[in-house]
Amino acid sequence: MCLIYLAHRVDPFYRLVVAANRDEYHQRPSAPAAWWQDGSGILAGRDLQAGGTWMGITRGGRFAAITNYRDPARHRADAASRGHLVSGFLGGAEPALDYLARIARDGERYNGFSLLVHDGTTLAFYSNRGGAPEAVAPGVHGLSNHLLDEPWPKVEEGKLDLLGMLARGAATPAGLLGLLDRREPAAAGTLPETGVGRVHERVLSPRFILGSQYGTRCSSIIMVDADGEVLFRERSFDAAGEARGDEVHSFRIEHR
Repeated sequence: MCLIYLAHRVDPFYRLVVAANRDEYHQRPSAPAAWWQDGSGILAGRDLQAGGTWMGITRGGRFAAITNYRDPARHRADAASRGHLVSGFLGGAEPALDYLARIARDGERYNGFSLLVHDGTTLAFYSNRGGAPEAVAPGVHGLSNHLLDEPWPKVEEGKLDLLGMLARGAATPAGLLGLLDRREPAAAGTLPETGVGRVHERVLSPRFILGSQYGTRCSSIIMVDADGEVLFRERSFDAAGEARGDEVHSFRIEHR
């Protein structure tokens, strides 16, 4: 993913609400959200080039999502695939903070990343570009290509929009997809400086990125209610930004 909004223990009806955009090169092969046929109980999309995923949830309620940390000066062509950090957590049984502590010991194997994991009880965050693993407090949070809650315009504005939707009882799948579909760039004076140049910073500043080679490939919604009912809805887009279909999955978390 390259943009994640989440509400963690904010709404009395939903214990977790996630709305996220995956931005990627259009030529990179991937599969849409589906149950993996390997006995893992993972529901996620799949990167068909490296084999991992960007976001997913399991039948047991484990959730994980990752964003790349934009840091072109430190990019390594020989780095390990970051998508396996998500599938590794989803396919395992370690508590969230224990998993991140183990990953942190070997974090330099990877290009920059920011990783969110939830073991059903604890939501935790770690980035190999800043600080130790930490539990995430209940609240509305945002993550783009930096650290959690870094005050980029699309992070801050989206968090406020999500908070307002929750307050109005308007956090529906359709409403959350609309929240992700804002295509206006940020004002020039508010752009971050991440080493890609001012022109490219502006291109990357909308919530939904349009581009013939690189852009938003899918928008994903995960909603987990107080009874453990899960809705996962994913909408795919082509290079012109046109919707090309939805995948919808629902299930009840299995407690073992």
